[in-house]
Amino acid sequence: MPTDSHPEGVMRYTAFSRDPAAGNPAGVMISSRLLAEQDMQRIAAEVGFSETAFVAPRADGDGYDVRYFSPAAEVPFCGHATIATAVAMAERDPTLEHVRLSTRSDVVPVAVRRGTDGVTATLTAPPASHGPVLDRVLDETLGIFGWDRGVLDPRLPTSVASAGANHLVLPVATRRTLAGMAYDFEALRAVMLRETWTTVSVVHRAAPAVFHARNAFAVGGVVEDPATGAAAAALGGYLRDAGLLTAPARVTIHQGEDMGRPSLLLVDVPPAPGGIQVTGSAVRIPVVSS
Repeated sequence: MPTDSHPEGVMRYTAFSRDPAAGNPAGVMISSRLLAEQDMQRIAAEVGFSETAFVAPRADGDGYDVRYFSPAAEVPFCGHATIATAVAMAERDPTLEHVRLSTRSDVVPVAVRRGTDGVTATLTAPPASHGPVLDRVLDETLGIFGWDRGVLDPRLPTSVASAGANHLVLPVATRRTLAGMAYDFEALRAVMLRETWTTVSVVHRAAPAVFHARNAFAVGGVVEDPATGAAAAALGGYLRDAGLLTAPARVTIHQGEDMGRPSLLLVDVPPAPGGIQVTGSAVRIPVVSS
């Protein structure tokens, strides 16, 4: 397995926090060319983080190709691994200010900013969209969480939202419900595979532009994500396009608190049809010698 000491090995970062013990860990492997798909999947499984990003210069010289693998499957777009990748690239190249990442979903431009507290990255997500959830699918999913429709926030309709990947958005009425989230892993994984959802994003609206979130990621072989940039972008697009937020606006999302890995995601929502932007920090996870 590649190691942090290898020049083309897997670097380990945590995104959406400056604390290595918080945020969402991601693997980042920058190399001269992408590995074979089976090798990327194997390495991602060995790393064990919710995603590992594999990055290589494009043959046409226009930015970089990037592919994201969870321990169980490839995903088309991953926000936290994108933030981690941009910060890793900026630390390797002190002149870097912008980078274009060609994902399996779309081209994702990322800007980096250096400050006294480290590097911050802002990605512009692929175009946002959302649509309704079939009643039978909603009831089936709620049952897997041990809930019924009484837990939902009547002000925010459930939706399948996308900004590079599909996410079921389940708005719950109370913070207590969110804190108690639990589900049948295999049952939810089967539904997510069938419905092509990357995560189930359970959110609670604490204020008009402040949310607490938890993201079930059974389809990726991970119970829960501490910070999910792609879901944050999808939520911002859904709020704008469903008329639930007046753009331009900045949405603050607190995630990972109930896992002991607090994360902060800032989502800038421009007027339609502008691209949703997600901003976060990232920091290298120290290598622990055995």
